[in-house]
This record gives sequence, structure tokens and C-alpha cells, in this order.
Amino acid sequence: MRANDGSRTGGEILIDQLVVHGVQHVFCVPGESFLPVLDALHDSPIQVTVCRQEGGAANMADAYGKLTGKPGLCFVTRGPGASNAAVGLHTAHQDSTPMILFIGQIHSQYTERESFQEVDYRRMFGQMAKWVASI
Repeated sequence: MRANDGSRTGGEILIDQLVVHGVQHVFCVPGESFLPVLDALHDSPIQVTVCRQEGGAANMADAYGKLTGKPGLCFVTRGPGASNAAVGLHTAHQDSTPMILFIGQIHSQYTERESFQEVDYRRMFGQMAKWVASI
């Protein structure tokens, strides 16, 4: 949802850029840690497959990458959601399948304070992904 002053949320900026880069489909398990992204997806032309478990969403994104040659995109929430998606991410990495996993995260002001479901994704996924970044 756009603010009345014309500004955009980070979720809107992200989804706008995915549209610009030709993304047509994403797989996700909705979570509170990326609500602005979900709002932006609702208003976008991107097709969303909502899954019941993050491992399934990641495996679907991996399969999409294998079948299309385009990156399969998966959105999951932090902590347990990210852990559940790890198997699909690892499979994609081992098979050199194009896949991007977006993970919701705690607010940056709470980093390294043992916040609820806080995980250092660079350390967690560093060995099973080509690149890991926190934005």
C-alpha cells in the first residue's frame, strides 16, 4: 500500500525491481517478517504460489529454476521458516539450479541481541549458497 505522500516501502521497491527484471512467479509461505513484500506482491503482476511449508516452497522454486532456466524465487520468514527452506536451497546449490531465497529478518536495531527467531544467515547459509547478503 502506497503512502499518501508518494513514498514507497522497501517491499514495494523490491517487488517493482523484480517486475522490471521479468519475474513472473514466486513461491512463499506468508510470514509477518515480510508483510510489506506481501502487500506489494498483491498489487503486482507476479503470480504467487502460497505453500503450506517452507521446504515445499523452496523445492518448488528449485524445480521452477530447473524447468525454466530462470531463477526460482522463494520468500520465507525468519528462523524456523529459513531452516525449513534450507534443504531446497542446498539442493539448488548442489545442482547449480538458479534460485533466490528471500528471508524476512528482524529489524536492524535488534541485531545481535538474541531477538525472537534471529539467525545470522551469512553463517547459516554461507556454505550452501553462491552468495548470501543482508540488506
